[in-house]
Amino acid sequence: MLQKTNFDPAIRPADRLSTVNEYYFSRKGKQVAQMNAEGKNIISLAIGSPDMPPSSATIDTLCEQARRPDAHGYQPTAGIPELRQAMADFYRRWYGVSLDPATEIQPLIGSKEGILHVTLALANVGDEVLVPNPGYPTYTSLNRLLGTQVVNYNLRPDNGWQPDFDELEATDLSRVKIMWTNYPNMPTGAAAQMRTYERLVDFAQRHHIVVVNDNPYSFILNHKPLSLLQVDGAKSCCIEFNSMSKSHNMPGWRVGMLATNAEFVSWILKVKSNIDSGTFRPMQLAAATAYRNSAEWHEEANYQVYARRRRLAEQIMDTLGCQYDSTQVGMFLWGRIPDSYADCEALTERVLHEARVFITPGFIFGSNGNRYIRISLCAKEGKMAEALERIQQVFAR
Repeated sequence: MLQKTNFDPAIRPADRLSTVNEYYFSRKGKQVAQMNAEGKNIISLAIGSPDMPPSSATIDTLCEQARRPDAHGYQPTAGIPELRQAMADFYRRWYGVSLDPATEIQPLIGSKEGILHVTLALANVGDEVLVPNPGYPTYTSLNRLLGTQVVNYNLRPDNGWQPDFDELEATDLSRVKIMWTNYPNMPTGAAAQMRTYERLVDFAQRHHIVVVNDNPYSFILNHKPLSLLQVDGAKSCCIEFNSMSKSHNMPGWRVGMLATNAEFVSWILKVKSNIDSGTFRPMQLAAATAYRNSAEWHEEANYQVYARRRRLAEQIMDTLGCQYDSTQVGMFLWGRIPDSYADCEALTERVLHEARVFITPGFIFGSNGNRYIRISLCAKEGKMAEALERIQQVFAR
């Protein structure tokens, strides 16, 4: 029998914990797990965790290298040369961007880590950071934990969910150190636009702000991947994250990267080297293999599979009476809820409890998401078809 452990009530958590809540999917996941334990058989269309495997060559490399007796020691925080070279080759092949693998690339274990390290390297307590609304919740939560001040900037549907530069220019930017951007956009599905990238670089240069573009979705339902670093001069004032989680079906591997100028990389490495000790060498070599996946692999894994699932997601949106932009890219579908619902959670809770399907309410991404929902495409077609059938049974009454 487990014995309940008491703790000293005089010991209190750090003040910074009062600035954040438990991550929505961590908290809601417990509720969904309990419902499943009760036999509810919830279908999750909420989280963007690809359900397909990496390429077979990637797995083969991991297994082969892990058998080597010399493969299990500490690794350099800067990443092994083979991985950095593969990352540079990937950027040259797909984006036409030249990067020095020795000085302009830093491997990461994912964007969350990157947000932490970049903020620690570039912003002091009390400095301001620009965060999109709606946007990835971790941009806000990590900056609150680190003591920087979050200043939201609006993304709106009438502007294609792109930054409103007139509004930004009218903002007091004197204390702003970092601007977080994310194109192709999550949660809205807005595509990256070279014009937006060009304006971001100009904005950063004129105001001496570092723009950080989080770019994990550029291959998903998109045949023309773009990078912020394609813009002339971008490396001098911008950082770009890229991740293997989405485009290479490797979310559990925790392998990503950032690219920028050598000076920024050195500052970030100074932070990172005091926090972790590098990634398992066979995993880095396997990631290097994955970066060489063929165009045919990307076409099937990142386009055709998601296109089939997307058609089912659109039928779910139609059944729920939601409006959506059919030009969206990425692994989610973002839709505006009917006016008959008080807010997005009223709809998602009904879907969860009556249809037993878990979809994401848009409020978690900021106030501009209050009347939106997000459907993930990270479920097999059979599961998505079953979710559609359940929702049709409830909402066709």
